[in-house]
This record gives sequence, C-alpha cells and structure tokens, in this order.
Amino acid sequence: MNTMNSMNPTIAIAVPLETEHVERLRAAFPAVTVLHEPDLLPPERFPADHAGDPAFRRSAAQEARYWEMLRSADVLYGFPNENAAGLAAIADSPRLDWIHAMAAGAGGAVKAANLSAGQLARIAVTSSAGVHALPLAEFAMLGILNGFKDTAAMARDQAAKHWPTLRTPMRLAAGSRLVVAGLGEIGMETARVARAMGMRVSGTKRSVAPLEGIEAVTDNAGLAGLLADADAVVNTLPGTPYTERLFNADVFAAMKPGTVFVNVGRGTVVDEDALLAALDSGQVSYACLDVFAVEPLAADSPLWEHPRVMVSPHTGALSDAENRLIAERFMDNLRLYLAGEPLIHVVDPVHFY
Repeated sequence: MNTMNSMNPTIAIAVPLETEHVERLRAAFPAVTVLHEPDLLPPERFPADHAGDPAFRRSAAQEARYWEMLRSADVLYGFPNENAAGLAAIADSPRLDWIHAMAAGAGGAVKAANLSAGQLARIAVTSSAGVHALPLAEFAMLGILNGFKDTAAMARDQAAKHWPTLRTPMRLAAGSRLVVAGLGEIGMETARVARAMGMRVSGTKRSVAPLEGIEAVTDNAGLAGLLADADAVVNTLPGTPYTERLFNADVFAAMKPGTVFVNVGRGTVVDEDALLAALDSGQVSYACLDVFAVEPLAADSPLWEHPRVMVSPHTGALSDAENRLIAERFMDNLRLYLAGEPLIHVVDPVHFY
C-alpha cells in the first residue's frame, strides 16, 4: 500500500452509485477527493445493479473522460466497467493503490484479469464479503424450507388443479440437522438463522476451531464425514482451485437419501452432473441453486426443467439495501486505509478468495 497516497487519496466511483451514497462518503471524509461523474456510468435497472444497463454506450469523448478519471485516482470504488477486463485495463495505472469490489466473491474476477505478480502485490483488492450474509442466509432458509415442505409438488398440483387423495406429511426444520460448507460470514449467518428455526448445525472451515453454536467443525476434507446425519446441506464456499467440484459424486453419495441441497456460494464448487444423478436417485430430494458453473445457465441444462430443482439467476444476495451496505463497508475500510492500517476482506492474490 502506498502510504503517501493514503494520506490524502483521490477516489473515483467506477460503477453506478446513487448520489446520496456519494454525498455521504464526501461528508464523512471531507479531506478526501471523490470523483463521481454520473453521465459516464450506465444507469441502474434495479437496486444494486452494479454493471448497469448493458445498452448504455459512452461517446468517444466520454470514454476518454471515464478512463482519465480512473487513472487519476488512488482508490477505485468498483472495477472499471464492473468486469475483469476493466480491472486488467486499469492495473497498469501507477497511482492505483486499492480497488473495492462490489462482489463478495471478487476473487474470480481478480483471477480472470490475469494480473502480473507485481500488480497483484501492489494493488489491494477488497471484496464486499459480509454485506450479502443476511440476504443469502434468508435465501438458504427459503431453499431448505421449500425442500422440507415440498413446495415444488404443491406448485405442480396447483397448476394441474389436483387435490391429492393422500396428503403427504412435511418435514420439520426444528430438530433437523444442517451442514454448512463454509462457516465464514455467510455461513455463520445461515447457521444463526437456522438455529433460530431449531436446527442443529455443523460445518466446515479452513481453520478448524470451535465456533459458538456449531456442534462440529471440520475442514473440507472432513465434509463427507458430516453428511451421513444431515437433513440439509448449504454451500457458501467461494470458487477456488481448492473448492472446485468439491461436491462430487462421492460427496453426494455420503449424504443420506432425501437430503436437501442449497448452493449460495459458487457454482464451480458443485459437479452439476453428479448433482443431477443424486437428484435422480433420490439421494438429494430437492436442490435450490442460486449459482452455476457457467452463468447464465445454458438453455439446454437439465437443471431448468428438473421437477425438484429451483433455479435462481444469481439473485439470492440482492436487496434494496445493498448499495448502502456496500458503501458503509467501503467507508469502514477507508478509515483503516487513511490510518495506514490493514484493510479487511482483502482478496488473496494466490488463492483468489
């Protein structure tokens, strides 16, 4: 980190952000220069639409102004054009010291930018990890309850105007067992919400240590050992070389028949062919998926039409409060930056999480 830059930095807003949040930033840090030119940024189509309207086009003059603004900054709020190509294009800026990413799992974009070792060492990239913890925890519980209450079958019966002769009992969340793969901020919030429903929670963490309210903690190598008694499994893990296809055929086989599976982490953590086989065999009774190995999900993917799968277009983390929460997280880090202290939620430049 460039200590000289952090004394009186210039911050450029590289992605769509409501003016009210920009003004809060300026008011909280009057000595900091904040560059914000809304006409250079695509309009949001919905709250927290960080990429903005894809139909938006800058004129040649606007494009030059946009990049001039970014290259004059020490700190960027968002990746340029909110993609890995924009990050790669700005990484040679000699002033650039720190970029705050909008995504909680920003490591994938950092890896895709293919930055040099020198650029990775010089430029700190922080993520918005934790901002999405509560929305994703609520979404995970939606998936669990959908599976326990068999809402997919109810929807099919309703569409067919069919009143079943035999009414099927539903499973209770209270007293059931949940395994959370990835007990970070999202995983721990998921555990908190699940425990409020009376669920018993175990899970995995890279650094194995006791956690309050968690019955058993292991690393990913011990995941299969937790699954035999699990009624539901939630994945919150990021996509890294160490988590790729962690949920493979062997792991699904370790689950007891009828397990509910929810993925709010990254799609690459799941072998989707193995998941489909587990669904077809009944090993997994229901899958609620917010993320996929390739996004958008291909039109010919069997997941779209599987009767016991919910497909969510990577929207589980979104909420009307997201932009405010990310701005607040950025300001927390900015206070550390100005004090010359280590930033939080820095993307690991080796493992990219």
